Amino acid sequence: MAFAHPALFYSDEESYIDGTVPFVVEGLANAEPVAVAVPSRNLELLREALSGFAHLVTFLDMADTGRNPGRIIPDLRAFADRHRGAVRIISEPVWDLRTDVEYPACTLHEALVNYAFRDRDLSILCPYDTSALTHDILADAEKTHPVVIDAGGHRPSDHFHPARVVVAAHSMPLPAPVDAASTLAGAGVMAAVRAFAREQAVKFGLAQDRLDDFALAVTELATNSVRHGGGESTVRVWSENESIVCQVNDNGHITDVLAGRTPVHANDPGGRGLLLVNRLADLVRTQTTPSGTAIQVRFDLAAKKAT
Repeated sequence: MAFAHPALFYSDEESYIDGTVPFVVEGLANAEPVAVAVPSRNLELLREALSGFAHLVTFLDMADTGRNPGRIIPDLRAFADRHRGAVRIISEPVWDLRTDVEYPACTLHEALVNYAFRDRDLSILCPYDTSALTHDILADAEKTHPVVIDAGGHRPSDHFHPARVVVAAHSMPLPAPVDAASTLAGAGVMAAVRAFAREQAVKFGLAQDRLDDFALAVTELATNSVRHGGGESTVRVWSENESIVCQVNDNGHITDVLAGRTPVHANDPGGRGLLLVNRLADLVRTQTTPSGTAIQVRFDLAAKKAT
């Protein structure tokens, strides 16, 4: 089994089960490790449908694993790396409760899957609910998946072009409010940047147990920006839609499309900053072009969980 990344278009519970359970059972019959990473409502549906086979499957709640879509590829890679030979994964990063702010990060993730695993013996099936998702979202799924499975069977996607999706996602403007609190980051001032981030997090009411995470994420972004983005950057913080948002702007250009999603060897001196930021934040979005880069992180001010 070579790399495969089909989209499953389902319309109800019956078509969901019909499209996913045989995929899992076939993998188990072939002694292939199987992971299921879907929103909690579908997670329970699959546990029940798989019945006596469920204990052989690794179940992950996508509402947690994929809260920030930037975490998904590292987590799926970690599962695949624990096993030799072919591996199967059901991954459902897009569902109807995703917000307009989150969705661009989801479609970018789906495009990047084609880069991250193209040389792996891995099959990733991605369900999409045609009864709940918009036409535009389903059209994007056809751009990021080479094969679509629907009521008519398997068909190649005539619109598959993940590179265009990556360019479009990275070109999407990330404007910051003009009244956002801001500070300049440069060599030798990271302690001040960290203190600024923590002060703003306290001001906007971020939970006490996440203050250090926010300050660390902002400091990592600023450090990377100074190191790779021209020596100086602007750090802005504001609150929006029950989240605290930090955006770091610089003059650099990120050319590695998988930056922040690729494991770093233990002996490598760097490369962990964006991985850490993706792990800490509830959402990470990036705009990067030859004229500059903006990286935006969001931390929820209240706990959120999709169902």
